Amino acid sequence: MGEDGLLRSLKEQLTNGYRFLFVNAWSGYMAGILIAVLALMIFLWNGMWGISGGYRNWGEWFYYLIGLGGDRPATPWMDPQSVTNLAILAGAMASALLSRQFKARRAPLREYGKGLIGGILMGLGAALAGGCNVGGFYSAIGVFSMGGYTMMIGLGLGAWLGLKVLLWEMENLPPATTTTGSDAESGWSVVWQRFQPVAGGILGILLIAAVYLYAAVDQARIGGLLIFGLLIGLVMHRSRFCFVRAFRDPFMTGEAEMVKVVSLSLMVYGFGSAVIKWNYIQPDTMGVYHPFWLGSLLGGTIFGLGMLLAGGCASSTLWRLAEGHTKLGVTLVTFALTNAAAMRFIEAYHIRHYLGKGLYLPGVFSWQLGLPLFMAVLLLWTLMAGWNEKTEKLVIF
Repeated sequence: MGEDGLLRSLKEQLTNGYRFLFVNAWSGYMAGILIAVLALMIFLWNGMWGISGGYRNWGEWFYYLIGLGGDRPATPWMDPQSVTNLAILAGAMASALLSRQFKARRAPLREYGKGLIGGILMGLGAALAGGCNVGGFYSAIGVFSMGGYTMMIGLGLGAWLGLKVLLWEMENLPPATTTTGSDAESGWSVVWQRFQPVAGGILGILLIAAVYLYAAVDQARIGGLLIFGLLIGLVMHRSRFCFVRAFRDPFMTGEAEMVKVVSLSLMVYGFGSAVIKWNYIQPDTMGVYHPFWLGSLLGGTIFGLGMLLAGGCASSTLWRLAEGHTKLGVTLVTFALTNAAAMRFIEAYHIRHYLGKGLYLPGVFSWQLGLPLFMAVLLLWTLMAGWNEKTEKLVIF
């Protein structure tokens, strides 16, 4: 093969690789496995993966800056969950740019109102449950915190209530409308579409440079979280991975695919966590603080209702905002402010005592019985979703 042929072959391979990563849709099942692996890496590197703590850090900073704060909060670019959240947002934005999918998307005024209310409800629900859909449900179950199971039930109840509200809206209110861009914007849109991959590449380089900068100032732990967050943002954006669908779709369309994806992801997460905890690589009760059962159930129900109104959970709010959904920007702000305020109230009035305490599944049932129970719950959830997909017995939309 001549030099021209070699260069042509190399260009073709690079083009195919780019298409695979940033043009073709990623499998949900592959994404579920990758997210579980990345969550386990975070667990080994720093501790249990969560998102609402990062939102709360931002809300605490707002209150501190306007004079309503107590002690100075941790700096956002040094707080572990804040850095992970920022990395998810940045990783998803880089992915959106590289795939030419970034666009400022306006919504009808009513949708911004729903985003605002949804953010408030999610912030309150996460405070009551000790975490959001990631920290309070996904990671909680993955590290064998029993509060994760009651939040799972609550998320289902909240999603059902949320769909009832959306159905009432469709039947009783006129369709919401929004304006579209002008023709003058179309020329700029063509230029922007062509430039997006360049902007995405530049953003990716800057993010990698930030990792090295953290290492240079002896903050490799934070730099590692930045890497993991970037990868989670990339995976979630390319696969459209959304926890909301796992609780909404069975009631709306009967579709069970996302339930199966999340169940598979949790199985990988749980077995990896069992290896880590059973061998004392990390403390066996690390991450087990979710209030079982009242706090997780009540918080999950409120959070589930909020995520249906907002159209995104704690994680999908980040990656959907990163591709230009302005409604989710409103949700992020109200989530952060409400969660910070609600946590202050709960701690000030010692409400946590009445919500329940963290229970460790193997601590209650032993590892020998706890692991089969862990599997049984996920298999039962999957089987029920499959049954509903065929019969549509639970579909209300």
